[in-house]
Amino acid sequence: MAIPWNKVTAVIDLADIVHNYKLLNARSGNAVPVVKADAYGHGLAQVAQVLAQEGAETFAVGTVEEAQALRASGHARNVLALLGPVDQADVRLAREARIVPFLHCFEQLDLLAAQPGAPLEVALKFDTGMRRLGFTLEDVPALAQRLEALPGVKAAYVCSHLATADEPAAHDYAREQGREFAAVREALAARGIRPRASIANSAGILAHPELHLDFQRAGVALYGTNPFQGTPLAHLGEGLRTAMQVRTKILSVHALKAGQTISYGRTYTAERDMTVAIAAAGYADAYSRGLSGRAGMCVNGRRAPVLGRVCMQMTAVDVSGIEGVAPGGDAWLLGGEGKGRVSAEELAGWWGSITYEVFCMLGLNRREYA
Repeated sequence: MAIPWNKVTAVIDLADIVHNYKLLNARSGNAVPVVKADAYGHGLAQVAQVLAQEGAETFAVGTVEEAQALRASGHARNVLALLGPVDQADVRLAREARIVPFLHCFEQLDLLAAQPGAPLEVALKFDTGMRRLGFTLEDVPALAQRLEALPGVKAAYVCSHLATADEPAAHDYAREQGREFAAVREALAARGIRPRASIANSAGILAHPELHLDFQRAGVALYGTNPFQGTPLAHLGEGLRTAMQVRTKILSVHALKAGQTISYGRTYTAERDMTVAIAAAGYADAYSRGLSGRAGMCVNGRRAPVLGRVCMQMTAVDVSGIEGVAPGGDAWLLGGEGKGRVSAEELAGWWGSITYEVFCMLGLNRREYA
């Protein structure tokens, strides 16, 4: 939790995450849960614990520090740090806590060479088309030479990342990345380096069985997002369950007369007599100001449109015709029940973003586990 002292609560159903893990693992055979960014806002230690109980052996986090935090929570399974060591402090943590850091550049090898110590397994990251981080096929000879000169450092994994796996019209590019990655693995094997390989993300698990390889990284689908929602391949993600709902309290319910305006800038004028509720959520609670006049909340099972600008800790919604609305009641920013339920995809669409951001941002609030 990073946002204290408010009335917003992210309600996490860990059973849904377990359900999604089982579904993904059944599709691919060896899905590694990605619990980076505090498990996409769902709680690092809590999510890792229930998935370890389900048999997950390896977990992927973001930074080395996050990996160490997972270790400190009592987690004893294999942990991959996807961003790898950034400085000498990260190298020390990786060695001390038995963390497997990703290496994507020669400068990181320099960090390891400057601080020899306990044996360390590493994962080699290759750029096959994402163009962010990673060694290239042309780097393999020099990379193999450098690794041979580092005592105690073992290349246990080799990985890459798909750029367009969730775009049905761009599956040829994913296959092209797969071919490039196969060439990388062959070049490493020719030099005696045969690590376990992974390139498939959530969309790769669902749509690219030919890219499953030794293990797969289950990311956003683990938390219930269908990577193919709204596309002809949406059926591939059927059965995934959204694990997060977010609620807040209603502060006030009052009338808004026709012709009156509401909130900063007077951007909304009532066209009729209305009843409005003021919900205790705003951009300080990670409910974006960009949702002003575009979003809706679920109140007593009905949809309540946002009126005017989202404020720092308050947002006005139209509850006209919704029975039983009173101060102290609940307004659901995400989730809820009935026809008014707000889906993660719907909220992301209003936000002009993706469900990843919805989860990561709203998950900064206090959490309650089902």
